Amino acid sequence: MERRMFLRTAVVGSVASGIAGTAAAAEKYFPVKVDQTLFENINRAKDPANKAGLEKSHAPVLTASSSIEAGKSFTVEVAVGENLHPMGPAHWIEFIELRLGNQPIARADLQPAGYLAPKITFNVVIPKEAAPEGKATLVARQNCNLHGLWEASINVTVS
Repeated sequence: MERRMFLRTAVVGSVASGIAGTAAAAEKYFPVKVDQTLFENINRAKDPANKAGLEKSHAPVLTASSSIEAGKSFTVEVAVGENLHPMGPAHWIEFIELRLGNQPIARADLQPAGYLAPKITFNVVIPKEAAPEGKATLVARQNCNLHGLWEASINVTVS
């Protein structure tokens, strides 16, 4: 009987200390509270001309020529936020993705170590058949570990 009591006490004590240790580690490494509503949908700037605080540092900013030539290479720069998003062990950008409409065309995975700024330049070629009406929409997405998936887009004329 004493052996059972000892084993039961040991197991309960181990589980309790494990839960307490996990909670302490979570507070240490993830001190910022997460707004779970940001993970329910794709986030976009409500008014791109007048972005709010979180939108300024999370909504992707695409920079590309407004008119490009089909079949010729051009650059698209995607920066995470007007105020470049910080990168660190507790708050970072997991990836930056570029799409042509709904079709993924490029992706860069980032590490939380803090050595990179979340700003990527992609070299893109849009063939004429990908823009039959002479227009194409470039969509950038990025995922923040604390603030969810964000998206922005620009339209380009393809001649």
